[in-house]
Amino acid sequence: MKLNCLVNVTGAISIAGIHWYHGTEGYVEPDCPCLAVCFDNGRCQIMRHENDQNPVLIDTNMCVVSIQWNHTGSVLAVAGTQKAGLQDRDVNIVQFYNPFGESLGTLRVAGKQISALSWEGGGLKIALAVDCFIYFANIRPDYKWGYCSNTIVYAYTRPDRPEYCVIFWDTKNNEKYVKYVKSLISITTCGDFCILATKADENLPQFVLVLCNSIGTPLDPKYIDIVPLFVAMTKTHVIAASKEAFYIWQYRVSKKLTALEINQMTRSRKEGRERIYHIDDSPSGSVDGVLDYDKAIQGTRDPICALTASDKTLIVGRESGAIQRYSLPNVGLIQKYSLNCRANQLSLNCNSSRLAIIDNSGVLTFFDLDARVTDSTGQQVIGELLKLERKDVWDMKWARDNPDLFAMMEKTRMYVFRNLDPEEPIQTSGYICNFEDLEIKSVLLDEILKNPEHPNKDYIINFEIRSLRDSRALIEKVGIEDASQFIEDNPHPRLWRLLAEAALQKLDLHTAEQAFVHCKDYQGIKFVKRLGHLQSEAMKQAEVAAYFSRFEEAEKMYLDMDRRDLAIGLRLKLGDWFRVLQLLKTGSGDADDSLLEQAHNAIGDYFADRQKWLNAVQYYVQGQNQERLAECYYMLEDCEGLENLANSLPENHKLLPEIAQMFVRVGMCEQAVTAFLKCNQPKAAVDTCVHLNQWNKAVELAKNHNMKEIGSLLARYAAHLLEKNKTLDAIELYRKANYFYDAAKLMFKIADEEAKKRTKPLCVKKLYVLSALLIEQYHEQMKNAQRGKVKGKSSEATSALAGLLEEEVLSTTSRLTDNAWRGAEAYHFFILAQRQLYEGYADSALKTALHLRDYEDIIPAMEIYSLLALCACACEAFGTCSKAFIKLESLESLSPEQKQQYEDLAIEIFTKHTPKDNRKSELDNLLKGGKGKLPTCVATGSPITEYQFWMCSVCKHCVLAQEISNYNFCPLCHSSVA
Repeated sequence: MKLNCLVNVTGAISIAGIHWYHGTEGYVEPDCPCLAVCFDNGRCQIMRHENDQNPVLIDTNMCVVSIQWNHTGSVLAVAGTQKAGLQDRDVNIVQFYNPFGESLGTLRVAGKQISALSWEGGGLKIALAVDCFIYFANIRPDYKWGYCSNTIVYAYTRPDRPEYCVIFWDTKNNEKYVKYVKSLISITTCGDFCILATKADENLPQFVLVLCNSIGTPLDPKYIDIVPLFVAMTKTHVIAASKEAFYIWQYRVSKKLTALEINQMTRSRKEGRERIYHIDDSPSGSVDGVLDYDKAIQGTRDPICALTASDKTLIVGRESGAIQRYSLPNVGLIQKYSLNCRANQLSLNCNSSRLAIIDNSGVLTFFDLDARVTDSTGQQVIGELLKLERKDVWDMKWARDNPDLFAMMEKTRMYVFRNLDPEEPIQTSGYICNFEDLEIKSVLLDEILKNPEHPNKDYIINFEIRSLRDSRALIEKVGIEDASQFIEDNPHPRLWRLLAEAALQKLDLHTAEQAFVHCKDYQGIKFVKRLGHLQSEAMKQAEVAAYFSRFEEAEKMYLDMDRRDLAIGLRLKLGDWFRVLQLLKTGSGDADDSLLEQAHNAIGDYFADRQKWLNAVQYYVQGQNQERLAECYYMLEDCEGLENLANSLPENHKLLPEIAQMFVRVGMCEQAVTAFLKCNQPKAAVDTCVHLNQWNKAVELAKNHNMKEIGSLLARYAAHLLEKNKTLDAIELYRKANYFYDAAKLMFKIADEEAKKRTKPLCVKKLYVLSALLIEQYHEQMKNAQRGKVKGKSSEATSALAGLLEEEVLSTTSRLTDNAWRGAEAYHFFILAQRQLYEGYADSALKTALHLRDYEDIIPAMEIYSLLALCACACEAFGTCSKAFIKLESLESLSPEQKQQYEDLAIEIFTKHTPKDNRKSELDNLLKGGKGKLPTCVATGSPITEYQFWMCSVCKHCVLAQEISNYNFCPLCHSSVA
């Protein structure tokens, strides 16, 4: 293994310790150093793996005896001895480093010789072997955490994920929101928001400050090119600093701001929302800071080591002990101070007059920023180091509402100081979240992070400070007057409020009013005034009980005084509608109908909000809330209920169009139309029919309401369908809308096209039958229309005649209406002839085939005469066969090869057989054709010579009387024989 840490080292050396972190608790960063090798001369290297060419090198400057990683691989403890300055004896010390070689702290240990160390399993204690003793030291981990608007934000690593798991735990509602964040550097919080500082990319030196709200929703990310080693946050600004420079970003969130804040923001907006300053610069605040990262890269001899900010002041600490004070929002260097320690943590009190400093060794000191004092040389200087100093401090927090109050954590005790005087300590190891209203909120992060996925409310502790406890004790034991005197001597709004509440309980209205005035509680003052106007003592007590949220007690008092109205009023204010309803129903007198209705509706709303629609329906019915009832029926998909509701509404009710739209959305055309017509919106009804493809209904409505645009609407829709090549859809559309003639035209077109494509004859016949049936429906429609016109005039015969005349005018140009059945007949006989031929009835086949000569415009002549020749040949009618061959040979559509084939075949047949028909008399009638032609039986293809025969009521074609008994349906149009 290559040992880079031993470069330039001479003399005898030996390994003091090797420890490889196992990774079972996850890593602080993907691929982070975890194999530590340390030599007795203090040289150490931390590697990513055994072949790492670029390890982290540390010189601890001590004689090392033992090293060990903590349970998460985030801290390496190195134990050994060090020469103590001018003294000859060695001092036992433990140094702590992160995996990247940065020093986290130093622990001095008493005794002669330290020989070993070991971490406790949870990383919260360290055991040290010194001489013949074992010492235990508590470790205060530097957790990544923060507190904003009742939410504790904390991060931890998981073995199954490379990212940090950040949990936003709302302690008020006990709800958790989880985010996974890559390369998290720090968490900073203020007010309702927090900043997550992360690395943007593994390979690029770019970083992101993500502004999140208290449920972890990212609101605004800012990319910066400096390492955010130190981050501070105020209500309007985020300040991030590397060792050489600091970046200021004025963030914006949509929240209510005071006029002063808006004024400040508009001023600073002009000056730019993002600025960057080098630590060695001295900005005046009058000119804009620009976003110039070149400046930020320049080195400095005195790097930044800590920073803090309030709304009007920014404090930056440097490694030499220098402190620089800037104004905000326009960044100007106001003052430089000098301390004799290197700050690790800085904190400003609420009016920015005092600064608390915790240094690397855990010593807490205080500095008055505005004090003017005379130094040893007799010169007057600004700033004074205060006399208080505390050791082993690891956390502190100023009170948010009092500049002289602060709480601090020293070892396992919490001290509260007022004007630098401590109260008696409280035993706890909690991290301080918030200090306000004489109460400290603290969180036991050590406990939470043992099982971070399931935080428990027991780990949040609220402490009251002594003055609050004393005041409470005085009020309870001594009385209001003495307590009032004590609070006057130690004034605080929280104490005045305590006194006001105690005075109210005892109905001492004069003291209560004074106390409310002291804590500027306007509502409280008004409440006391109102109590003063009440005559009854019981009434006052009931009002006070209600004021202190003892609602059950207040309600009972009202009912005992026989003031049910006040009890109902109280529940109304609370929005407890179930209780309102109960009180209304149990009342002896008649309940107020409008209030009952209101209560039913409110309970309906309660259930509807929770999507319990069935329960909501019951209450809305009682509350006669038709609007919400419609919504519930719709959500329940209870179409019957919705229909009944629509029927029960009066005409032109404002809810009808809405209900109609609900029906439209579920495709119920008829009900929607009924609703639209009921509210006098025929146009909407027609549109609905069009939308739901109920065109016949649309046409009917349009005609009934004399709407002219239906024709154009139909035409437009049909054109659209034809454009998309949906001819059958267009036919269906016309058919539904009773435009049979247009439908038939399109159908004939399809049939003709299919016939040209040589599709199966049966399929083509069906298409022609459908076309003809549409024409028949058209004829029927015309007759009915005329009947309607001439009702009351002359006889039915006249109306039928008038119908035929109108039809005649329409159909002069079209073959469709003249002889709609020709196409169907042609293919019917074409199929019938072949069927008869293949079944062995050659004579019948020939008779049928002879009919086909009338249909040369529909079936290609070649097909017709080929079939005719075949049938004639089969029944030895060679005369007819010969004529068919002559016709075939004369066809112009044939190619020379085909003509030659027909000629060769004709010679072959007619050299053997004479071209004469044997049974000429039978065929005579058929061969004649022309106008005096007999009707043809569509079942057999034979001419009908009898007087009695069956005629189809739809297509008007005939079948021989003896044949029809074999059929249930007409052979041509397939309509029922019955």
